[in-house]
Amino acid sequence: MDVSTCLKSLLLAIRQYRNNRSALNASQLQKHIEDVSGLKCGGVLFSGQVLPSECLSGLMEVAGDPNTSHALTGSIISLLAQFAASDGEAKEALHSSYNFTGTLASIIHCNRSTPEEPLVLQCLNVLQRLTYSVRTQHCASHIHELISFLMQHVQSSNDDIVKACLGLMANLCRHDISVQSHIKSQSNVKAFYRALINFLGHNCLTVVVFALSILSSLTLNEEVGQKLFNAKNIHQTFQLIFNITVNGDGTLTRNYAVDLLVDLLKNPKIADYLTKYKHLSVCLSEVLGLLHNKDPDTASKVMELLVSLCSVPVLRKLICETVLRPPAPRLQPATRKGVQARGSEPSLALVHWVTSPLDGPEQCYMQALSLLTELFEEAIDSSLCSSAQSFVELLLQEVLVLLQSPDSTEGEQLLKKRCLRAGRVVDFLLVLCGDDALRMLVSQRLSPEVCVSQVELLLSYSQDLSGSTCTTSNYQLSQVCSKVVLKTLELMSHFRQQMPDMEASFYRILQDQRIVTPLSLTMTSNCRENVQVALRILFEAAPLPDFPSVILGDSIAANNAYRQKDSELSIRSSPASEDVSFVGKSFPMMHAEPSGSTCQSIDSLIEKLQNGVEEKVKDVHMSEIIDVYEQKLSALACKESRLQDLLEAKALALSQADRLIAQYRCQRAQAEAEARKLASLLKDTERKKENLQTELNDHLLEVERLKSDSQQLLEHNGRLQEVADQHQELKGTYNQLLSRYDKSEGMLKELQAAHISLTQQAEGLRKTNEGLKLQQERTLAEVAEKEQQIKCLKKDVLEKERKITGLENDVRRQEEQIHEMEENISILRKELNKTEQARKDTSIKASSLELQKSQLEAKLEKMEEELSKHTHMIAMIHSLSSGKLKGDATANLSL
Repeated sequence: MDVSTCLKSLLLAIRQYRNNRSALNASQLQKHIEDVSGLKCGGVLFSGQVLPSECLSGLMEVAGDPNTSHALTGSIISLLAQFAASDGEAKEALHSSYNFTGTLASIIHCNRSTPEEPLVLQCLNVLQRLTYSVRTQHCASHIHELISFLMQHVQSSNDDIVKACLGLMANLCRHDISVQSHIKSQSNVKAFYRALINFLGHNCLTVVVFALSILSSLTLNEEVGQKLFNAKNIHQTFQLIFNITVNGDGTLTRNYAVDLLVDLLKNPKIADYLTKYKHLSVCLSEVLGLLHNKDPDTASKVMELLVSLCSVPVLRKLICETVLRPPAPRLQPATRKGVQARGSEPSLALVHWVTSPLDGPEQCYMQALSLLTELFEEAIDSSLCSSAQSFVELLLQEVLVLLQSPDSTEGEQLLKKRCLRAGRVVDFLLVLCGDDALRMLVSQRLSPEVCVSQVELLLSYSQDLSGSTCTTSNYQLSQVCSKVVLKTLELMSHFRQQMPDMEASFYRILQDQRIVTPLSLTMTSNCRENVQVALRILFEAAPLPDFPSVILGDSIAANNAYRQKDSELSIRSSPASEDVSFVGKSFPMMHAEPSGSTCQSIDSLIEKLQNGVEEKVKDVHMSEIIDVYEQKLSALACKESRLQDLLEAKALALSQADRLIAQYRCQRAQAEAEARKLASLLKDTERKKENLQTELNDHLLEVERLKSDSQQLLEHNGRLQEVADQHQELKGTYNQLLSRYDKSEGMLKELQAAHISLTQQAEGLRKTNEGLKLQQERTLAEVAEKEQQIKCLKKDVLEKERKITGLENDVRRQEEQIHEMEENISILRKELNKTEQARKDTSIKASSLELQKSQLEAKLEKMEEELSKHTHMIAMIHSLSSGKLKGDATANLSL
């Protein structure tokens, strides 16, 4: 069975199950799901066509229905998880386009009372794989309930549930501030922190890594994280991560350990701790030894870790010395010999992964080229190029092969991968141009024909893409081709002095009108590096006599106008209207009404049969009757499909409206949370102001007391002046009191200045409060506007329901017409019986016509069989469209 037929059968089974959730329909749907899982149709399912999209949407709806059996839901989840695991684009489509994450979260929410169910564990495992290295939309359905479920069940007695909850929580928390804020706002967050800290002593390393990853995401910049990842504990964390990376018992644990270290290195303090780690050189040599692993996923993750380590200058220099100038083995004699052999010559392993085939993992060769670029940047800065020349010669032999012209007949995905790898190779060669000796080596092995052929082919392909249909994939591929073309031209400009042929080809390409497309696309790009490359190429090309500057200006203006129009359309259009229009385009309504001439032919045939006709034309008229009924049946089928399309469009519009309402509620909840946070900050500020005001009052009272004391002392001093013999003794005391007064007066001035500053701060906070009130009023106005839009949508839904009622009346009238036709058929049957009797009478008189009579009877029997088949089809259509009883279908079959 081909893929198209299998998908049509699957869609029919989904519709039958939605109309009637019986055990038979469920078993049929499960059988079709198993058939689809046996086919390699992932590329067709996620191609964006109408039939696969309907199948996926139907499967999502059936799986998300709480009334669906667990066995059927598990089969659907297994099928979709199989496609997500085999193809990265399928995983992205399930996550972003079909909201598979929200569906799984809703299933978990519906079964939250029975977390030990196998279906819940299956959903958690699939969610963990689906959300790895993918950001989840915070406004997706049931995400808050999912987070609460995970926080509640991390202390479950089932180890599988605990591991799945921790892994999924680590994915959700990583690089998602909204999820982190939601977790921190929960009332049981402290208990959750304590549970995570208790997991650090777990006997399963995977659980430990999950707990560390969650804690680093939530508490790295807080007091808990500073205590957890301080100088005393961080070395144990480093040892744990390197042990798991080198001796991990699975790819999953190694991936999370590498991600944890990559996240920790973004903190400057932890990066400094790592540079002081005493076992760092040994760990790095063992990590480099993993490059000899035959598993491309492991090698890719190790290279990702090495690229992240290169972000720290000290570590980059150490890695560069280890790879480009490997020292003697630094392991202790008691270590394993296998590790020593594994850590030898990591540079050769890098060469192997750089030249890995295109149909392998894309991240593998891209990470290898990124790592080589980082290492040679450090080598050029540290003057290590002389010791790496032999390695560069070996590397250039393999790398320059990757710049060969791609085959224009290969698919878009392979061409895109080839262009991305070629762009990264050109970046690496541009880095080598920073050293004179390495530049000379590259110029000796790089031929102008390689660069020219690649640029020519990519320019032709970009021209074809610009003339074809404007789709997202074409636009992305055109961007990639443009980037590679300009980088190749920049590489040619570096070698045009050493290679005369390169200079002539370089200036010839710059005067080609096809260069306008990559220049205009790159100059209007949002990437600063690409714009700078385009400007450098433009600076070289502008003085040339035949450079198409006018065409370039027009192309840039057209790109800017297209971007502006696209942004305006994206702002104006709503998702609901887009979905409805998509459904309308995907399901064109077919009007196949029978014409008036057909009705007249039916009446004329009935009249002729009633009055009696010649026997030799009866077969022709019978075929005409069958054709007429076939036209009737096709018209009814078209009407049924039209009604089904309208119902599906209505259901999609309603689901989109529900999603909009959920998004609005999420945004409103976020705004209210921010308002509560600002209100709490305002209360804290007012409380601090009151404390400072009380302290200021205390200081003022103290100053008043000091003034009264000084006044009393002055009066006492005046009295003492009358006594001459005591004047000298009291003079010192007076001077001391006077100095105390001066100090008190200075303190008074300082407190007055502090009072003024606090008054200004209070005024600023008051203005901020007024601004927040205005913002709240605007938000309330927007809420009222959204409610008005919802009312309009409800009116549209009511109008569509009235249209559906009218269409149902039309269907009833058609059924009455069919009933009349059946009565006419019965009359015709009676007339045929009379004719049969007359033929029997005449056969007695004319024996010569006996053979002709038998032939006519055989033909009549065939016609009756065909008529019964068509009648059976009419009964099936009636049962599908209007749900007639089984007895009516039997009555029609008897005709």
